[in-house]
Amino acid sequence: MTTPAADLPKARKYLIFGVMAFGQFMALLDIQIVAASLNEVQAGLSASPDEISWVQTGYLMAELVMIPLAAFLAQALSTRWLFALSAGLFTLSSALCGLAWDIDSMTLFRVIQGFVGGAMVPTVFATGFTLFTGRERAAIPAILGAVAVLAPTLGPTVGGWLTDAVGWRWIFYINIVPGIVVTILAASIIRVDSPNLSMLKRIDYAHLIAMAVFLGGLEYVLEEGPRHDWLDDTSIAIGAWLCVVAFALFLERSFRSNAPIVRLTPFRQSNFVFACVFNLVIGFGLYSSIYLIPVFLGRVRDYTSFDIGTTVFITGIFQLLGTVVAARLSQQADPRKMITVGLTLFAASLWLTSFITPDWGFAAFLAPQAIRGFSIMLCIVPSVTMALSGFGATELRYASGLFNLMRNLGGAVGIAVVNTWLSDYTRINVANMSVALGEPGRAAPRFLTNLLEYISRTGTDSAHALLQAQAEVARVVTLDAMTIAFNDIFRLMSWVFAAALLLVPFCRPIMVKAAAPADSH
Repeated sequence: MTTPAADLPKARKYLIFGVMAFGQFMALLDIQIVAASLNEVQAGLSASPDEISWVQTGYLMAELVMIPLAAFLAQALSTRWLFALSAGLFTLSSALCGLAWDIDSMTLFRVIQGFVGGAMVPTVFATGFTLFTGRERAAIPAILGAVAVLAPTLGPTVGGWLTDAVGWRWIFYINIVPGIVVTILAASIIRVDSPNLSMLKRIDYAHLIAMAVFLGGLEYVLEEGPRHDWLDDTSIAIGAWLCVVAFALFLERSFRSNAPIVRLTPFRQSNFVFACVFNLVIGFGLYSSIYLIPVFLGRVRDYTSFDIGTTVFITGIFQLLGTVVAARLSQQADPRKMITVGLTLFAASLWLTSFITPDWGFAAFLAPQAIRGFSIMLCIVPSVTMALSGFGATELRYASGLFNLMRNLGGAVGIAVVNTWLSDYTRINVANMSVALGEPGRAAPRFLTNLLEYISRTGTDSAHALLQAQAEVARVVTLDAMTIAFNDIFRLMSWVFAAALLLVPFCRPIMVKAAAPADSH
């Protein structure tokens, strides 16, 4: 017999919540745990640069599909068994990722890992808001917000350290022991609702397939489009067409199906709509910045995985500080004022990062990363409060799934977009710099002549000396062009956050209500 969530002893509530929050941390950590180790994974699996990106993208794409589906599965299987299955299969797929023998097997196992692990992300949000009321509930956004941003931020650091210490396969093996513990505890203690297995007999498969094709197709188009001239490529054009058709079918089934996989009713609340937009922007900035800085440090500074992890670690420290401040303010301050401060500081941090030079390292990144780490919690906490306040237990599950989907969708779109910008802007900058360097009066010809003379003095014949000198000039030009591209991207990202501020005045004040009793299914 299942005890109503609100009637559980306080210690049991905290234990349930702690286990689920740790499971969520594991799932989110693995989004970016490979970020600082991509070169090592690529070498270990003999993959091309285009192929290795799918180690991250495949995980995120699959997780996108599961997050909105989790609300339906939680009602059908119960929170207990959905979470236990999710944690168990996530652990198994982590082990398989560590055993991958080529890039195809790695991509397949990462897709499975992202899909099965994705159920843990929204489930803990809905359960936390169901278990607690009053001041305890007010702390939930801060705690889960900290997990949601700290995990992907620490991902490159943890991955870099493990790769340097024991090899890249251990960035996956590290999940096995804690994953087993979470699975056993979840099956043993999470008893907050009962299953309704009859729901599995009336699954709207058209709705499910449409959602999967839409979200998966969107990520495929965004990821592969820049490499294949977008719609000029047949496969990209077909993917985009299928994505549009699937989205139309998804909307049709959402409104007309008798048993929809995802209910869009939370969008009736204006504050939920605004909170989702904020979360989309937050996901864009959070995941893109976590992705871009390791790329800069690896490609421009030639940092090792350990050096990259050490440099980006500072963001996590200030996120913890921001969590304490945000948790206290969440019980006193207007969420609209909090998110105004948060978005402003995040925009400022991105703006400060738009002055990168090829010499930037730990010291130069310290202030921008500290501001970004502190400010993200002032964005996440009020947006969670605005999104999930005022819903009953059943609708809360769907609201949690849709809200978390927006952050991950923002991250997926963000990584794809900034990759496109980085490639395009670097190419444009190289072309412009090459033209400028060839103009009369420039120092480039004289520098090339001096470099050629220096190389020739080492005994290298003139033909090879010229090739080496030209290669060195090309390398310097490419690095400078790429650095300018990074600056342009961070400046654009700061304007996105500044634009999001225009929505804050349209948000309604939050009236915090007591938690609704959990549904029996």
